[in-house]
Amino acid sequence: MKELNMSKLKILFLCTGNSCRSQMAEGWAHALKSDVLEPYSAGIETHGLNPNAVKVMAEAGVDISGQKSENIKDLMHIDLDVVVTVCGHAHETCPVFPADARVVHVGFDDPPKLARELAEKGASEEDQLDAYRRVRDQIKTFVEQLPENLEENAS
Repeated sequence: MKELNMSKLKILFLCTGNSCRSQMAEGWAHALKSDVLEPYSAGIETHGLNPNAVKVMAEAGVDISGQKSENIKDLMHIDLDVVVTVCGHAHETCPVFPADARVVHVGFDDPPKLARELAEKGASEEDQLDAYRRVRDQIKTFVEQLPENLEENAS
């Protein structure tokens, strides 16, 4: 069993607050690619788990409610292979990682920000959740193509 873990790619999904996009990516990686990936997620800061992210992932059959918002400082002991920054701020402020961790940037829209903008325009709660669903589905598509698509997104 230990040999299997050693062959898995240790991948960290990094976002600003580790509340939404990086959590979705970790959830999809566990659900779809646990045979080849050992996924983690963290933030430059910790904002807690976004309830709407939990809700839309559950709609897609993936339970991320047990995941917790982690700070990147708490994961620095893990010998990562790849760090995927999923938002611009995390990419711009990404800390230096020890060893051979490669940093890849794949930006996704910020669902809470999109939902807030929609709410200001009077959109329904369902329309706001659609912003989360759209990003959830984009992240799923990205994760489905892991680890092959890491080469084309290398920075």
